[in-house]
Amino acid sequence: MRVLALLSVALTLYSSEPSKVKLDAYISQLKQEQFKLDYERIDNESSLLRDSWIMPININYTLDKSNPFQKLQTSQRAAIVMDQPIFRSGGIFYGIKFAQASREFSNLSVEQLERQVIKQAVELLMLLKKSNLQLKQQRVRLANAEINLIQKKESYLNGQLDSGFLTDAVIQKNVVAKALFDIERNTQSYLSQFKAISDMNPQNATVPHLKIISEDEFLNNNIDLNKIKSQSKRDDYNKNITIAKYLPSLNVVGGYNWSGTEGVHVFNGTRAIDDSEDKYYNFGIKATLPLNINSYNDIQVARIEYLKSVVIQEDTAREQKALFERIMQSLENYDKKIVLAKENIELYSTLYSDTQILYKAGYKTSYDVDSLKNSLEIENYEMSIIELDKQMALLTLYEKLSSL
Repeated sequence: MRVLALLSVALTLYSSEPSKVKLDAYISQLKQEQFKLDYERIDNESSLLRDSWIMPININYTLDKSNPFQKLQTSQRAAIVMDQPIFRSGGIFYGIKFAQASREFSNLSVEQLERQVIKQAVELLMLLKKSNLQLKQQRVRLANAEINLIQKKESYLNGQLDSGFLTDAVIQKNVVAKALFDIERNTQSYLSQFKAISDMNPQNATVPHLKIISEDEFLNNNIDLNKIKSQSKRDDYNKNITIAKYLPSLNVVGGYNWSGTEGVHVFNGTRAIDDSEDKYYNFGIKATLPLNINSYNDIQVARIEYLKSVVIQEDTAREQKALFERIMQSLENYDKKIVLAKENIELYSTLYSDTQILYKAGYKTSYDVDSLKNSLEIENYEMSIIELDKQMALLTLYEKLSSL
């Protein structure tokens, strides 16, 4: 949960208004628990890897019983043995660093998946909100299509239009109605997908309002870049560990031994009772220098893996920069659409006001008033839909922001 909390803080910092809902709340408790257990597993695995150079102290005990002279004879042996490396030509130091880099890499891998799930939940909620707006917008479009059909029908019956115009109006109404059915289907699909990964009530849930971030902010906190950087560090430490494997190492060895026997033994035909005990310890230093014909190739493989990760890091940076530029271009395009929608709103607003005056004067019908009122409403919905499209584009950037 520590990283989930940091994740929420990270995105809240980039929000244009204080967030009332933590982002991890968008995913279900079951998924939160899965990620929590993943982080706990990583902590334990990395600790195990960090301390893997510390060898166990072995305690051995043996009990033997026999009756070679029809008399029970017992023999016991016990030992405490230690064989602990204290110097591996830097291998111990780089092993600890490797464990730390591995922890960071694994945490980022889980966080990357976590961010994808959170992004999926938020995006589905945005799509659901957008679809609801489109439903309202399409119903108004359908109302306009019906008005158009009524007007064409009246003109046809009055002999002002031929049947082709009436047929076109029927076709247009059917096209709008079918599009409405498709939007209704999509809405249900988004709803079921959202419920599968979130415990929130979509009717009451609000979407986070995200603001534009700079390219430096995006690249410096980019989860993909941070992940490959940690991999590069890990491969660098692994290269040094591999080199250290073929250099001198020093171990401290020692032990404490105890043995005891109890029973009967025969010496020169004479039976005697044997009841003895022996204790001793040993202590020393063991030096090792491995000579392996495959050492060069082993080191080269580790070195190449490190060099490859450096190349991937540069390539990932270029990919993420290109992603940022594409999103910025999309946002610019959405801003142009917003300007156009505002112009249309201003135009329809003026026409609606003028048509109301003409209707009262008897020069326009109620259909004309309703049609322009609907057109104005359609453009207002369009403005809100474009704003949601902008938020979904920004969500693609926020998915890549790391809190580690």
